[in-house]
Amino acid sequence: QVQLVESGGGSVQAGGSRRLSCTISTYSSGNRCMGWFRKAPGKEREGVAAVLGGRAFTDYADAVKGRFTISQEHAAQSTVYLQMNSLKPEDTAMYYCAASTRYGGECLRIAYYNVWGQGTQVTVSS
Repeated sequence: QVQLVESGGGSVQAGGSRRLSCTISTYSSGNRCMGWFRKAPGKEREGVAAVLGGRAFTDYADAVKGRFTISQEHAAQSTVYLQMNSLKPEDTAMYYCAASTRYGGECLRIAYYNVWGQGTQVTVSS
């Protein structure tokens, strides 16, 4: 059974940085989408950044391009990172890691994912 464990959330001042980590167990990431999504109060869950496992392909929401970077580490378990720089108060949200067990696909589409983590809160103060 695929399991995701996120870490790295917390509070940070505007302009600061934060790195989220997601460890995915019992999962072969090759040619599969892994991504980060977020949900702010009163808003729908949205895609933030995604990577296609084993490929040089990443995708980002317009709101985070140039500030956030997604990366993947290959080891005994797949680990996906989200480096967040130049954080803004509007980045405040619950951040979720997700993995797809399908091959390929549109990696920023929420509907494409079938395994989700519990979420980690990121709060950016002005």
